[in-house]
Formats: sequence, structure tokens, C-alpha cells
Amino acid sequence: MKKSLLFLLLVSIQFVNSQELALVKKNGKFGYFTKAGTFQIEPKYKVAKNFSEGLAAVEDNGKWGFIDAQGNWAIPATFDNVKYFNSGICIVSKDKNWVYINTKGEVLKAPASEKLFDFDGGIAFIKQGNKVGLINSKMTVILEPKYDLIKPFENGFARVKNNDKWGIINTAGKEVVEPIYAEIGNYYKTTTWAKKGEAFGLVTAGKFIPVDGADKIWDFESQDITYARKGGKVGYIDLKGNWTILPIYDKAKAFSKNLAPVCIGSKWGYINLKAEFIIPPTYKDAEVFSKNGLAPVKENNWGFIDEKGKLVIPTQYGITAKGFAALFTDQGKGFIDGIARVQNEGKWGFLKPDGTVLGNQWFENAELFTNNKPKI
Repeated sequence: MKKSLLFLLLVSIQFVNSQELALVKKNGKFGYFTKAGTFQIEPKYKVAKNFSEGLAAVEDNGKWGFIDAQGNWAIPATFDNVKYFNSGICIVSKDKNWVYINTKGEVLKAPASEKLFDFDGGIAFIKQGNKVGLINSKMTVILEPKYDLIKPFENGFARVKNNDKWGIINTAGKEVVEPIYAEIGNYYKTTTWAKKGEAFGLVTAGKFIPVDGADKIWDFESQDITYARKGGKVGYIDLKGNWTILPIYDKAKAFSKNLAPVCIGSKWGYINLKAEFIIPPTYKDAEVFSKNGLAPVKENNWGFIDEKGKLVIPTQYGITAKGFAALFTDQGKGFIDGIARVQNEGKWGFLKPDGTVLGNQWFENAELFTNNKPKI
């Protein structure tokens, strides 16, 4: 019997530590909300940050520390400023000095750098002089500083700049695209877009393939097709640089679920891969479809439609955050893992796909849900 109780206790602790939590503000205090529509930690903090890797930074008497998912102090509040944990490491400030700490609050000795950079996926930048390189979470240099600039990694690849020319490296610091281009995009299925001279095209296996007439290309995202501009109009190209949908639209966004928002004049609708309008252009604005098959559309306010164009959630919400939700990007304007963050009459809340409000709760501010799983 005791073994069974111990097992259940361990399971419940593991569940609490692995669920997603959202930072919310209610009655002037911050707390943490669950996808079950309840408070994991009641609003009681004057200032707080999102959970990251099982820990959240909160302020106590002017100092910052970290709590766990039960609201217990994991690292005492002794810091002047803190950032977020990633790869088991966080940047903190104490006595005007910025240092790295681990999840136990222990200071880590890092290679020489003029500035400390956040870790992401086990890698962080270091800067020596005017050059930037890479270190891993073991504080070992994996790329000596050699680039003028390195952009954040996306799916294991980062854009790098030297002498005003751009290329791409992987997480081992190896160049997968030589830095010889005036502009460059993300790396998707061994392909990127780039600008060479005055021409825009795609780079595959080190070869630059111009795209006929293109004067701008956007990043590939979830499908093997992206949007590009020619003569002031927007169409779509494939991974070989062919125009698969002619540039006849005034504006466009990415394909998702084989549907893409496009604008003609001032109205937005959705086309399929054959350039057929599945949802007529009747909206003031439109965003891409989420994995659950719903997309935000705007009349006077925002609502959500399904893949057949049926309005399943009325257009009565705001979806764009200002200032407070720094992590709330364009990719956060729809449903994420079954929840959409919206604003209504000055309050923020979370919608479920059936249009009901999570926990029937509205907040003064609310962040997106973040994964609370501790780093092992």
C-alpha cells in the first residue's frame, strides 16, 4: 500500500513539473495558470516571469530568485536581475556583474566574452573584440570568434555575417552555406533563399538558382512552398525556385494545412495549392491556419474560421499583444497546442477550440503558455 501511494505521489509531482503554465496578472498580482483552467500558483507576486525548464523568476523585496512549479523557492532571491533558463543555464546579475548559473544557483565559469549571451538549444554566443563565436553548455568553445554577427539558431541553423556578406552555420559551427550573399533566409530542407548581386534566388548544395523576376523572398516555414514578390505582386515558389502560383496578389502569407492567406486590394481570403479560392477574400486581415485547423480572421475584430471557411468563433476578440507579452510573436496569433490567447474588453484570456474561455477567467495581462518541463 505504501509503495502504491509513493508511486502516485511521484506521478503527480512529475505531472505538475511537466505541464504547461501561463503567467497571468489578476488584481495587480502575478500567478501561474494551467490548461485545466485553474491556478497552479495563485496570483501573489508583484513582478514575475514565465516558467522555463521548470523554474520561474519572481521578485521578492527588490531581489530576484526562482521558484519551482509548486511555488517553493528553488534558488533564493539574491539577484539584481535575471533572464530565462535554457539548456539548464541562466544569465543573472549580482553586484553589477553578469554571470551564468545552473539550476542549483551555482555560478559557472565561462570562456572569456565581452558580453554574456543567452543559451538556446545547448549553444550560446561569445564575443571577443568585434568577432562572435559559439560555446556549448559545458562552457567549451566550439567555434572560435570569427564572424561579425551570428543570428539566433532556428531548427539547428543560424545566419552568419562577415564583411557584409551572409551565410549559414550549423550547431557545430560548420558552414553549410558560404557567407557570400547580400541577404539570406532561414535553412529549410537544405535550402535557403538569398540575394546575390541584384538577383534573388535559392541556394541548394552550394549552387545559387535565380528566381525569375523575384525582388523579395520570404522564409520557408512548414511547407515546401513560400511566398515571393515580383513586380509589386506576390506569388509562391517551390524549393526548386519555380513559380507554382503566379504573383498576382497584393499581399500573402505562408501556407499551412495546404491553405494560405492572400490579399486582393484590401480583402483577405485563402487559396489552395492550385491557387483556387477556398475561402473568398472578404476579411480585413487573416493569419495562417494552426495545426488544429483554425485560423484567425479579422472583420472589425478577430475571430476564427475552420478550413471550409465556417466562422466557428465570432469576430469579437483582439489577438495582438503590446509591450507586456514580449514572447507573443506573429506565430502566437492563433491556436497553439489547442489554446488561443485573446483580448476582450481590455482583458486577456485563453480560448478553447469550441470558443469557450479557459476556466471562465479573464486577466489584466496574460502570457502564452510555456512548457514547464525541467531540464534533465
